[in-house]
Amino acid sequence: MPKRMNLLMFSGEYDKAMGGLILANTAREIDVEVTMFCAFWGLLMLRDPEKVEMEGKTLYEKMFSMMTPKGVEELPLSKMNFAGIGKMMMNEMMEDDDAPPLIAFLKGARKKKVKFYACKLSVEILGFKPEEFYPEVEIVDAKTYLQDALESDIQLFI
Repeated sequence: MPKRMNLLMFSGEYDKAMGGLILANTAREIDVEVTMFCAFWGLLMLRDPEKVEMEGKTLYEKMFSMMTPKGVEELPLSKMNFAGIGKMMMNEMMEDDDAPPLIAFLKGARKKKVKFYACKLSVEILGFKPEEFYPEVEIVDAKTYLQDALESDIQLFI
């Protein structure tokens, strides 16, 4: 039986998404099956910036959609963001060290067939539409997540 890893992504911050996606990509490289379950702010990393829409949303949902990052590259840092200056500095430091940007890790995880789950209740509360996510994203309930986590060899909360 192949090893399995389950990541619960609750944070919508650049550096935490980076950590989760690095682990997911690396696990796939050593033939570990990976599921990333994204809830609340973690959903922001699954939004396709080309598909964010306002039609059919309530006023609050529209406001929320406009005020939240539209994809992984817009996520703020968890510490020292300083209105985006800290993130800009970190991106330059990563570039200086030839480290790929966050979007490259997300693309890699999608290519490597990481399984992406979006929390159904979080999607509903935040007013996101299924079409706003990348095509690989499956919207599931907490029970589905827990079943997957219980069958995994490693469970991490980020």
